[in-house]
Amino acid sequence: MKRRDISMILLACVLTTGTILVPVVCAASSSDLHDDKMSYLDNGRIRLGISLDLGGSITYLADSKERVNIINSHDWGRQIQMSFYSGPRPFAPNGKQPSKTWAWLGWNPIQTGDCAGNRSKVVECRNDGKLLYVKCIPMQWPLDNEPGECNFETWIRLDGNTALVRSRINNHRSDKTQYHGRDQELPAVYTNGPWYRLISYAGDRPFTMDKLTRFKKTWTSFEELDGDPWQDWQATENWAALLNDDDWGLGVFKPGTYSFKGGFFGVPGKGEPKDAPTGYISPIQYEILDHDIQYEYGYTLIVGTLDEIRRFVYENSPRQSLPDYRFESDRQHWVYRNAIDTGWPIRGNLYIKLEQSDPQLIGPQGFWQASDVPKIYIHAAGKTHRTDARLFWRTYAEPQFSTDKSVAFELQNDERYHVYEIDMSSSSGYKGAIIGLRLDPVSTGHEGDYVEIKSISWRKSER
Repeated sequence: MKRRDISMILLACVLTTGTILVPVVCAASSSDLHDDKMSYLDNGRIRLGISLDLGGSITYLADSKERVNIINSHDWGRQIQMSFYSGPRPFAPNGKQPSKTWAWLGWNPIQTGDCAGNRSKVVECRNDGKLLYVKCIPMQWPLDNEPGECNFETWIRLDGNTALVRSRINNHRSDKTQYHGRDQELPAVYTNGPWYRLISYAGDRPFTMDKLTRFKKTWTSFEELDGDPWQDWQATENWAALLNDDDWGLGVFKPGTYSFKGGFFGVPGKGEPKDAPTGYISPIQYEILDHDIQYEYGYTLIVGTLDEIRRFVYENSPRQSLPDYRFESDRQHWVYRNAIDTGWPIRGNLYIKLEQSDPQLIGPQGFWQASDVPKIYIHAAGKTHRTDARLFWRTYAEPQFSTDKSVAFELQNDERYHVYEIDMSSSSGYKGAIIGLRLDPVSTGHEGDYVEIKSISWRKSER
């Protein structure tokens, strides 16, 4: 830990990893946590502030008149902030060893600072009263004073009772290894104690005003935990909210993202920004983060009543959720198991090396009715020793892949592009709500095997 000549205080830090949250004792000075330089936007409906001492993370969000801050900043693992995950695990650049507590996290740059109390550095900030832009050099959370080989950018503008946020990581890692995909928090959102009622829609009839669900996962100490402290669910309307007893609070809306995580730590109902109790929401997406990737995502923060939050979602959701993955400039959130591609940037297709046993291409979580998508079309070329391809699916009722929810087809190995028409409706297991696909191009790979894929879609592509 970096030593300072000022008195230190101990506090219980809680940092989400996208898969688990674990408390640890960290050191930070009171000035580290209380004397942030701020930049604000205020449109008369809501007021939003970022900390220029904590990488530009959002540390303030309130109704413009009431000025009661919703956002928790008890420690540097809170706020509303960017946080990314990749390999290796542990991450020990140039032999520098990570904290034993956090070594399992691997490569993990975050927007605020590191677990040893070193701040991320804001290198650019612009605020014209309507658009707020900030750029920072993040810190590797598990290490002491190790800046990330990347930068974070954020653009924020207000519209009525919402904040529209666009975030981007620009990677320039010296390690050019392609590590497997990991779940990313897009973003991590922490509220104060009064906003403890976690509400979302998790049913199989989205956008019908069907009954909402309250998630009550709450814990107050590490000793009481049994498994993951946060709860996972399928947010089929792509939003969640943390509300107070008056049904007022903060909604997080991320169109196209169906996997959410959240819960509450501490004693619900009380607490201010520097107090320990906190609610948590994060939209989750699995992603491969290449050494040179430019990865961007957007989300909307909605301040208001539960009715206002859901109404905004209904009025602004694209609703189109049929599977239509076209790999023109990115991976469309697909990741691999026992396979790698040729890396970033993506130029018109995915070129995937199939040189390991049981290579798999795993699609993002989605949501569509089987009756709306009777066929899937795969536009692909390849050269493989085997030709036994298989397309799997997951259902809302049975969210695991299995052979009884799959269709086999023959992969042509002539290196020419073909459009494969997969009749999903031919399987009795293809029914109800479908939430994701998996493509196994071959049952086992060999040296030199590959497949190129232009699209996987419910719509037939031209040859």
